[in-house]
Amino acid sequence: MTTSPPSAARRFVSGRPTAVLSALLLLVTGITGLVLSGGSASAAVPGPAAGWTTVFSDDFNGAAGSGLNRSNWLYDIGTSYPGGAGNWGTGEIETSTDSTQNVYQDGSGHMVIKPVKDASGHWTSGRVETQRTDFAAPAGGQLEISASIQQPNPQSGLGYWPAFWAMGAAARPVSATNWPSIGEIDIMEDVNALSKHSTTFHCGQWAGECHDPDGITSDLQPCAGCQTGFHKYSAVIDRTNTSAEQLRFYLDGNLTYTVNENQVSVATWQAAVDHGFFAIFDVAIGGSYPNKVCGCTSPSADISSGAGMSVDWFAVYQTTGGSSGTVGGTNNGGTSSGTSSGTSSGTSSGTSSGSSSGTSSGTSSGSSAGSTGGSTTTPDYTAGVTSTSSTQARISFTPTTPAAYVDVHYLVNGAGQQNFRMTNSSGTWTQTVNGLSTGSVLTYWFTYEKNGPQYDSPHYTFTQGS
Repeated sequence: MTTSPPSAARRFVSGRPTAVLSALLLLVTGITGLVLSGGSASAAVPGPAAGWTTVFSDDFNGAAGSGLNRSNWLYDIGTSYPGGAGNWGTGEIETSTDSTQNVYQDGSGHMVIKPVKDASGHWTSGRVETQRTDFAAPAGGQLEISASIQQPNPQSGLGYWPAFWAMGAAARPVSATNWPSIGEIDIMEDVNALSKHSTTFHCGQWAGECHDPDGITSDLQPCAGCQTGFHKYSAVIDRTNTSAEQLRFYLDGNLTYTVNENQVSVATWQAAVDHGFFAIFDVAIGGSYPNKVCGCTSPSADISSGAGMSVDWFAVYQTTGGSSGTVGGTNNGGTSSGTSSGTSSGTSSGTSSGSSSGTSSGTSSGSSAGSTGGSTTTPDYTAGVTSTSSTQARISFTPTTPAAYVDVHYLVNGAGQQNFRMTNSSGTWTQTVNGLSTGSVLTYWFTYEKNGPQYDSPHYTFTQGS
């Protein structure tokens, strides 16, 4: 069984010749601190972190058996958009309804999307979208889309396909016939009840820069306990540096995958990212992605009916300026277990690539603020900042294991993220920061190679002294 195929082109392939649609059915798209669970039953929607505001949220506290608030949520009905591709362009076999048999609030603070098979073998399920399509990262700011989800846990799950994702606003008026150019961000997908998840970015043209219908994808990654407990899935669009934008994915606050603007052309990125989005939750049955993973035709004959995906809360956050920040209350730095390819954004002078698989952690051995700096020591490295003049400071990073590359990312007083490949001198990597003044706050973190995999450090701060 293939366990890490490309992630599927989610749901929006339409207006294409029959041969291309048939091909889609065969081709499949394919933050610091360890957090054990991104949410719990009936948890409140997390408040915004410092520097962020809440744009929209829902904690699904309706009465047991009630539907969603239709002023906030749009139900997709049937097997396609009007004029769009049949079976949502993916070959999934369920019919989406607005019945409370398929989509309901459970009275305990959750929205449940439940696929059900009737006596004749016909499947119904649910697919809901936010009415709002204006969830956008402003130029110079960031946008976070997050939800706390418990994946379906069927006894026999071959063919289950739960998903949490977002689509560019321009898709809605034309039944997504402009996919994938308007952008799609798949925040959580799993298939066949594997207790895994994948994240994917779709953009550009069919078979173009984003390799669609596959997309730029993490492939399936481990997601221990994701069928038996609530976990937080997040995507952040980072436009703090509008010439080097970034899309980051997190599981329980831990960074799992990153897509950089310079992995595609500027025009393709802007058309896919620099605008409003709407969010979508659904549970499909069968289709190209489950089929690719199992190497078979799903669903299986013994697939279990009625295993729902439960959503504890959904929230969208925004910041209007550079943030040293946090994602939904959890520090951005931490585990990076996805694949980062292409150059490290901004003015980096080298290529940062590799598959991340670990957490950078440790204890500080001194203050990281002050004119003489301090140092932070972890099992992987010693790092710090030293003031070299009234207007300059030098960031240093000494890995325990020699590194093939070290990139530093920093912001001065929360503005304009900068990214550089550091200079190596006898095993210590350095980067000089200019233009500082007394009281300037430098927020910095590292991306580094260790024995092949790539890791991201926590965020640190330094205050320039007199």
